[in-house]
Amino acid sequence: MKKKLLAWILAGALALSLAACGGNSGGDSAGSGASGDAGTQEPAGPAPSDASGETYTVGISQYVVHDALDAATKGFQDALNELLPGQVTFDYQNAAEDTANCATIANAFVADGVDLIMANATPALQAAAAATGDIPILGTSVTEYGVAFGIENFSGTVGGNISGTSDLAPLDQQAAMIQEWYPDAKTVGLLYCSNEANSQYQVDTVQGYLEGLGFACTQYPFADSNDIAAVCQTAADNSDVLYIPTDNSAAANKGNIDNICRGNIPVFCGEEGICAGCGVATLSISYYDIGYKTGEMAAQILTGQADISTMPIEYAPEFVKKYNPTICADLGVAAPADYEAIG
Repeated sequence: MKKKLLAWILAGALALSLAACGGNSGGDSAGSGASGDAGTQEPAGPAPSDASGETYTVGISQYVVHDALDAATKGFQDALNELLPGQVTFDYQNAAEDTANCATIANAFVADGVDLIMANATPALQAAAAATGDIPILGTSVTEYGVAFGIENFSGTVGGNISGTSDLAPLDQQAAMIQEWYPDAKTVGLLYCSNEANSQYQVDTVQGYLEGLGFACTQYPFADSNDIAAVCQTAADNSDVLYIPTDNSAAANKGNIDNICRGNIPVFCGEEGICAGCGVATLSISYYDIGYKTGEMAAQILTGQADISTMPIEYAPEFVKKYNPTICADLGVAAPADYEAIG
């Protein structure tokens, strides 16, 4: 939040007082957060793009703690600390996989008058959008913005006070990946959280591609962490292969999925974090990179260099085929030559 003149005067007086007493003038540009050091990054990097010395408060609402979202948050903070060193304070909050918490966090950011909100994952983005039409909101780790907001014939620009980055990987290539590894499989179970609109979008889309390749598909939705084990067991019992999209609830419960599927049924995943915990292979993006891009967009918005209402959604620049060596060994399968090992 931009400092008032009085705040600058008081800050200057305090600095002089500390210097006179031999105090330490060092500081931290990041606020505290629920997941330890995710909210603390040292400013570094190139010269600031905002020579005015203005300071800003950025609220970060992260839906749940898992590797992919954590990487996106870190990339976002790193970008802002490099582009606006010492000028950004982060208020990091984690919703612990609870949509009601997302709303509480977003409303608190609005009440505090933060300068920008970064919403990490679809439920966090939807809650932030419901809370304010004025404060700029940047999403990340969001698969399809048109689906998230019910926008028909989505053009790539949300408009208003919302923009951001997408974690969508080519779903047709993910379907082809399953055929490449298991051409003799007949049935594919699609495991996903029914409370995540973008998960439903992904499984609906990939199902069409899989059926076009000759697979019979069944969707296995679970509501939350409480029923994921039971639903996963049913899916594993009735499928040759499982597919999990970029689903935050699945990512947060990948250990439970692995306990059921390890050595029994191959699991293909929409992103690397889930695959590292329970999957055979994935066509993945770098969540750090999309988070960093979101931070670059935030710097432009905060310094008045860009209008968020005209900023199109940005997508990952590349996709990498990766496999999990440990799980492949347990299943007795070898990865094709063009796959990189996770780890």
